[in-house]
Amino acid sequence: MEIERTKDEILVRLPSNIDLSELQDMLDYLRYKELTSTSKAKQSDVDKLAKEVNASMWKKIKKERKL
Repeated sequence: MEIERTKDEILVRLPSNIDLSELQDMLDYLRYKELTSTSKAKQSDVDKLAKEVNASMWKKIKKERKL
């Protein structure tokens, strides 16, 4: 593995035998960290929003499937 820092980014080179699904999980986590690095949101606000979205989606699914 090689890690290189440039002015604008960090480059990581990995061998081709790395498990791609595990690599994708790691990249997803790094993307999450990148996107939330400047967030001012509180965890309680995030939890409340997630609860509202889940309830809304469940209501939509129930309606579509006539449950």
